[in-house]
Amino acid sequence: MIKRNKNFEKLTAGYLFPEIAKRRREYSAKNPNAKIISLGIGNTTEPLTTHISKAMSDYVLSLGTVEGYSGYGDEQGNTALREKIAEVYYKGYATADEVFISDGAKCDIARIQTLFGNKVKIAVQDPAYPVYVDGSVVIGATGSANVQGNGYKSVFYLPCLPENNFFPDLSKIKKNSLIYFCSPNNPTGATSTKEELTKLVDFAKLNGCIIIFDAAYSAFIRDESLPKTIYEIPGSREVAIEVNSFSKPAGFTGVRLGWSIVPNELKFADGTSVNKDWNRVMTTLFNGASNIAQAGGLAALDDDGLREMKGLVDYYLENARIIANALKNDKFKKAGVEVYFTGNAPYLWVRFPGLKSWEVFDKILDQCHVVTTPGAGFGPAGKSFIRFSSFGHRENVEEAAKRLVEKLNLY
Repeated sequence: MIKRNKNFEKLTAGYLFPEIAKRRREYSAKNPNAKIISLGIGNTTEPLTTHISKAMSDYVLSLGTVEGYSGYGDEQGNTALREKIAEVYYKGYATADEVFISDGAKCDIARIQTLFGNKVKIAVQDPAYPVYVDGSVVIGATGSANVQGNGYKSVFYLPCLPENNFFPDLSKIKKNSLIYFCSPNNPTGATSTKEELTKLVDFAKLNGCIIIFDAAYSAFIRDESLPKTIYEIPGSREVAIEVNSFSKPAGFTGVRLGWSIVPNELKFADGTSVNKDWNRVMTTLFNGASNIAQAGGLAALDDDGLREMKGLVDYYLENARIIANALKNDKFKKAGVEVYFTGNAPYLWVRFPGLKSWEVFDKILDQCHVVTTPGAGFGPAGKSFIRFSSFGHRENVEEAAKRLVEKLNLY
């Protein structure tokens, strides 16, 4: 018989989000009358906006005609969409031939590791979105000998805590490492400044590193002084790949549409073009994003679509403010609860001193019938934190905030 890929044995027990779903099901089975509200997984909840959904609907109808039918598209993506992304999001920082359309940022991040093989050293922010680590482990990446409490020799963790303003000590990164970096960050919500990203880019250039920059939440940035793309930083085109997505700003979590930017200046140690190899990955291991989804993406980037996406993002940011106000109640202040919310991300990162995150998760579920996300699932630095997501219907968010104030007793 064919042997199992041994790297799966290295994964920590249970991927975070399935584990949350499991605990929710078990609680619901024991408490069938409880009205559970989710402030947990970052899945959008509001309907697709009118202009964007109509564009996809019209495209589907046209597929039923000889004139409108389309089969395989270019694996790299619709040319018009690649051009529009370069124009709208990058404004001269990237060109259409550097844009690769995909079925989402998470999928791109998982595929990216194939570019670098299983010997590359990995550095990730801690806490970090789980796919950065799990994708690296599954492919068998090795190199760093650091073990940060979970047995992974393949990954070097960079603690991002309130004490360092959620920006890591870059001197801990080994030379020639692949650096996964997310801003606005999932799960902390922290958004890096130009000065901070300049330090990151300069470090990468000096030490032979490549940055995988996850900008999936860039549409939530409201502070105009903060960079929305790594390419605003001089020199970044030589050291960074950026991934982004329509999932959160357009509600495409189920529609599935994202993109990556691989600059032509980015090279491997032997001078080979990373863009060229990524093109091979996208044309060999992928067969192109849905034509229907890409029609929606094009509509999202015209004037009406951009206006609709901004309204949707504003809605979720207001939800986040409602949750933040509840958690800043005097009751929580007296207990020493720390609330971190920047106003530039859909997440709140909340520390509960003296309690482990899964303990807090269970207490909030039991007392308030509200689902959250335990910080421990994002890495060792998240052990005493909970992530609150603002993705929810307004009435549910308001009800959840009320329950937190009135019913939650942590200590």
